[in-house]
Amino acid sequence: MQSLTETKWDVVIEGTGLQHSLLALALSRSDKKILHVDQNEYYGAAEAAFSLQEVDGWVEKVRGTSDGAPFRNATLWKADSDDSTKSGKLSFSRAYTLTLSPQIIYTKSKLLSLLVSSKVYRQLEFQAVGNWWLYNEADEEPLKRLPNGREDIFQDKSIDNRAKRSLMKFLKFVVDYENQTEIWEAYGDMSLQEFLSSQFQLPPRLQTVITALTLSFDSPDKTTVRWALPRIARHLTSMGIFGPGFGAVVPKWGGGAEIAQVACRAGAVGGGVYVLGTAVESSQAIESTEEDILGQKVSLSLSNGETVRTRHYINTTNTTASDGLVVSKIIAVISSPLLPIFASSTEGSPLAAVSVVVFPPDSFSQEGVSPTHPVYIMVHSSETGECPVGQCLLYASTRYSENSKVVLEATISKFLEAGKDETTLLYTLYYEQQQVPGTSPLDLAFDDQILDDVEEQWKTVIDYGDDEEHPPFMQFADREGMNADEDNDDEY
Repeated sequence: MQSLTETKWDVVIEGTGLQHSLLALALSRSDKKILHVDQNEYYGAAEAAFSLQEVDGWVEKVRGTSDGAPFRNATLWKADSDDSTKSGKLSFSRAYTLTLSPQIIYTKSKLLSLLVSSKVYRQLEFQAVGNWWLYNEADEEPLKRLPNGREDIFQDKSIDNRAKRSLMKFLKFVVDYENQTEIWEAYGDMSLQEFLSSQFQLPPRLQTVITALTLSFDSPDKTTVRWALPRIARHLTSMGIFGPGFGAVVPKWGGGAEIAQVACRAGAVGGGVYVLGTAVESSQAIESTEEDILGQKVSLSLSNGETVRTRHYINTTNTTASDGLVVSKIIAVISSPLLPIFASSTEGSPLAAVSVVVFPPDSFSQEGVSPTHPVYIMVHSSETGECPVGQCLLYASTRYSENSKVVLEATISKFLEAGKDETTLLYTLYYEQQQVPGTSPLDLAFDDQILDDVEEQWKTVIDYGDDEEHPPFMQFADREGMNADEDNDDEY
């Protein structure tokens, strides 16, 4: 086998995050010589998923603040063994898979169809994201399930008939908003809160319900109509596509990290070479007049001491610039299955493995602490394969502020109190994640814009002439000599 230096690479991809792993998948049938490197010793980059022992090592690396790094200020807390044994205790390290960037995938997402057409869906298992809950401390029952559809709305006695009519008018509009620009285009930069009030006469409570569907980290008065409408439409039009009662899914065993792993495996089966623990330290353009390296455009110095040459270099600096967003997160392990949170309200719906709980700004106050931005808790049951039976994982997120850690801790406390169940916190991991170039957006739902970026990079590498017909993007036949279960299933 040729060394890395001796090989003339068609493309070097730096980073095994979700976006670059999907690019490796797209190129896996291209017969290109592909080198895929990552400075980390694990796959997934910002979408990585870890066992508890692996979290310990990761925390040591990102404990402090580092400008330009995706993660910072990580801290761990574990319950004392005496306290935890009363209602449960942590299991062994590999009984847990904690994902750094949990996301739901709406059933209308282009990603799901591409995972099918590229055949890698056979290596993935998806589970339903079921109930959405809204928290308001002032209500008699602080946790209220959001309506799943028209029938739920009309059965909700807490909404008067006039408000129901206004809500149905808005829902009818938003699922077809792209063809009704005359209604909203002039208000595109207005806050969603103001738009819902002035144009649809929705009362504040229903404004909060609608805003919750956007998964925005901004407060309602800062969430614009132009940004919010496609996200609300995505939620509503995804309901029922794969079955009643849900409109989104998550991959089992670690979310986006599992997709990245499967995509990289496909890249390896296609002949790609993977080198972990190796970074690109510098790059230099190659003069095209040098005959011995004709066609190679970039020389890369790797941290393992080797120098490689390639036609294309895909890294973390040739993508859209950061918008400066920083999100505070807590991953918590709790000693309860929280069965009521996952219970279905729709006949025939599958058992949900994930439920979403939304805490709007000012939804509670505790010892002077009140959220100024929405807080979201993605509740993952043991059905996700991420924790033992009888426990749950809570993925809590909010926009970073000076007291966001305290806000997240208070939010988790309020959520557990509302559950009316004797539940013990067994473990928490706090960290902050900032948007950096080359990483997926810090959305709580997968953004299909990532796929457009991947397709543009794929076209650049494939480099078909203007007169040549491009092969379909990520549409592959079964590999010759492999059956459906074997395809893409080699070790890498």
